[in-house]
Amino acid sequence: MVRSHAGRRSRTHTERKRGRYVQARPANGDTTDIAFDATIRTAAPFQIRRAEQRQQVAFAIQHADLMKKVRVRRMANLVLFLVDASWSMAVAERMAATKGAILSLLTDAYQRRDRVGLIVFQKDRATLVLPPTNSVQLAQRALRDIPIGGKTPLSAGLQLAHDVLRREKLFHPDVMPLLLVLTDGAGNVSMGHLPPQEESNRVAELIAMEHIHSVVINMEHQAFDQGLAQTLAEHLNAACYSLTELKAENLYYTVRQEMNQANAKADDGR
Repeated sequence: MVRSHAGRRSRTHTERKRGRYVQARPANGDTTDIAFDATIRTAAPFQIRRAEQRQQVAFAIQHADLMKKVRVRRMANLVLFLVDASWSMAVAERMAATKGAILSLLTDAYQRRDRVGLIVFQKDRATLVLPPTNSVQLAQRALRDIPIGGKTPLSAGLQLAHDVLRREKLFHPDVMPLLLVLTDGAGNVSMGHLPPQEESNRVAELIAMEHIHSVVINMEHQAFDQGLAQTLAEHLNAACYSLTELKAENLYYTVRQEMNQANAKADDGR
């Protein structure tokens, strides 16, 4: 089952005992959500040859007959922006594009019931500027004054994103998260004793281990690109886009495309 749209109006397979029962498949030992109708249909052709078993029961069912329910339920998407707000050549364009994209996504989220969040990292810390929300008013207030300048604590931003997404998955187990990282990949502040780049790569690997669909947008100018954003994307197991002239609508459509890919991949995995 592949989604054509994102949000709760779309359907996805779920392993939880919630959602609409749409079909059945062999249980293979999992008896938590048995489909009794399908199990009876599977066992019915064998009743004559199970005459001995039917001396004890009216209808003979064996473990191989057991069928499990396949359920679908409506899902919510979460797009978490992780934005480098340290000094760079493209910082003004980056922030303008990010603000425009988030507001565009929020307008769409109001209809689809997706949610959007924003983390900014600069100087020596990362800040959750906008906790996950589908409120356009809250987003506008949070985006009005984003601090810019200072060093690049990339690993702190990745760690905060990891924590926020884990918390969201805990409270909303069926949420479909997408982490969108806008950076040149050049971290220069560590949280601990590791070199900044090594620490960032390790945190990125933790995010990848959580099977969080991520996208890196390389904000470095092509003439100065050292490939650090691509390296970060590899540790995140993520796609890396290079947008030299980033506009809000480009970022918006990139996010929508990646969300649809993440949803389709999740459905295939179920």
